[in-house]
Amino acid sequence: MRIVIVGAGQAGAALAAKLRAQGHAGEIVMLGDEPAPPYQRPPLSKAYLLGEIGEDRLWLRAPEFWAENRIDLRLGQPVTAIDAAARTVTVAGEALSYDQLALTTGATPRRLPMAIGGGLDGVFTVRTLADVDAMRPEFHAGRKVIIVGGGYIGLEAAAVASKLGLQVTVLEMAPRILQRVAAPETSAHIRALHQSHGVTILESTGLDRLEGTSRVTGARLADGRVLPADFVIVGVGITPNTQLAEAAGLAIENGIATDALGRTSDPAIWAAGDCASFPWGSGRLRLESVGNAIDMAEAVAANMLGANEPYLAKPWFWSDQYDLKLQIAGLNTGYDHIVTRRGEGDAVSFWYYRGATLLAVDAMNDARAYMVGKRLIEAGKSPAPEVITATPDLKALLKG
Repeated sequence: MRIVIVGAGQAGAALAAKLRAQGHAGEIVMLGDEPAPPYQRPPLSKAYLLGEIGEDRLWLRAPEFWAENRIDLRLGQPVTAIDAAARTVTVAGEALSYDQLALTTGATPRRLPMAIGGGLDGVFTVRTLADVDAMRPEFHAGRKVIIVGGGYIGLEAAAVASKLGLQVTVLEMAPRILQRVAAPETSAHIRALHQSHGVTILESTGLDRLEGTSRVTGARLADGRVLPADFVIVGVGITPNTQLAEAAGLAIENGIATDALGRTSDPAIWAAGDCASFPWGSGRLRLESVGNAIDMAEAVAANMLGANEPYLAKPWFWSDQYDLKLQIAGLNTGYDHIVTRRGEGDAVSFWYYRGATLLAVDAMNDARAYMVGKRLIEAGKSPAPEVITATPDLKALLKG
């Protein structure tokens, strides 16, 4: 049985490795559109951009792993079409047949429209190794960088730029940074951190257009102000790569729609990672995280081999900015109040509740709060808010 995997990122690599670990003896072909072997993305906007690690430290597996495990890794070979009826994918102009197909196509960063300067030289996004390699030469002390978007990607890039001595301005159209993903308490904590490092954060600030003829020279704001810039980084979210699936007639719903096993509307095609949505409660969920990419891909690999085990997501995320390590457990959607717990030193955690139900935890430099919160959420336990703040040792909550 030949299994073809389209996408050689975190999810694709995890899926291929799990197939072999689970005993699949047939062919595995993994097709990647980038020339680089499977690599981890989170360090791109942090340690790699800072120059603290080299490219080889990004690799998810040693180069020899793929051949040793008889995984036919084909790089720089984008798939251009799927023929679901014939069970083939078109790659390098040829039709490659499959018995089962896994789509781990990931996502693409949203870009600014060409009409407002999105195509100017000196305007970058942060998603791929090539993206970061292209922008690295721009990072010289004293230069001015404008970051459009106050989400985690933009703020991580802002932290790196600040550490390297650049003059950094973050533009956020919403009333506060991280508004879509975090409580006001978390936004305020991270805003203060950036401001203490000299970063200018402009909230409730719209971008009218980028200035410049061939290369960006600044940003004209919605209120008419013009801010000079040597270069611009755009961090305004990502969109799932569903084009191949949609053209093949697969169901699309906030990504490639799968059932609880990770199977798409075609019984021979599966999907995992940033590109895929799956059943969650009474609706559907698509998670953009390394944890989900790995966990869902491994669950799909097992189900491709007949495990028939529903994927049960355990959402967790993280972000590193300066000396802050933010760890997030759970999903805060629908919260109605926040409990703040102070830890030792600069540690603090924010606990999201809907009524009496604990939904999520944002832990900053507080690994214990993150670990306990994650285990409580996964176990379906919700200590009363006053217990969270009054218990000296959070680990005691796990015994209750």
